Amino acid sequence: MTRGRPRFDDSLTPAEWRVVEGVRHGLSNPAIARAQGVSLDAVKYHVGNALQKLGLANRRALRVWDGVRRDSNLANREPGMDQTITIGAIGQISRSVTDIAEARRWYGEVLSLEHLYSFGNMAFFNCGGTRLLLSQGDGDPAQSILYFRVDDIRAACARLGERGILFTRAPHMIHRHDDGTEEWMAFFNDNEGRPLAIMAQVAPG
Repeated sequence: MTRGRPRFDDSLTPAEWRVVEGVRHGLSNPAIARAQGVSLDAVKYHVGNALQKLGLANRRALRVWDGVRRDSNLANREPGMDQTITIGAIGQISRSVTDIAEARRWYGEVLSLEHLYSFGNMAFFNCGGTRLLLSQGDGDPAQSILYFRVDDIRAACARLGERGILFTRAPHMIHRHDDGTEEWMAFFNDNEGRPLAIMAQVAPG
C-alpha cells in the first residue's frame, strides 16, 4: 500500500493551483480563504509552497506567472500566434459590494436581473447578454472593471504585449462549469491606470 500524498503530474498540487489562481485574480489571502472555505493558514501555506516550487520571489511575481495547469482545457491547445486579435464585445462588468447576500437579493429581486450562478463571494447576473459580476471583497466600490471577450486569451496577451501593454495578472482560470467549459481572464491597465480585462471561454476537447 502506498502511503502519503498522491503524486501529481503537474508543477503544483490541485489545492496549490486553486490558491494560485485566486492570487492571480487579485484576491487577498483572507478573500481566498473565504471563497474556498479553507483556513487562512492553509492559504498562506499553499502560497509559500507555490513560490518555492516555481522559484518566484514574491506574490507580485506570482500574479504575472503565466503557468497553465495540466488538467485544464487550455493546456493542450497551442495559442494561435498568427491570428489577428480582435477585442470583442464587453462580456462582463464587475462591481465590488460589501454584502454579497444582500446584493444578490437586491439585484435579483428588486432589479429582476436573471441570476446565472454564484460561487464563493461572487454572484453573476445576465444583463441582456452582458454579464454583471458582483463580488464581496477588497475592491473599490466606486470603480468597475470592463471585461472584453477574445477568442484566444494567450494569443491576445501576446499581441497586446507587442503593443506595449503590461499585464498585471496573467491568464488564469477562474471557474469550470458543470459541462467542463472554463472561464479564463487576464488583467491590465489602461493609459490612466484603470483596470481592464480580457476574458475567454474554453470548451472541453
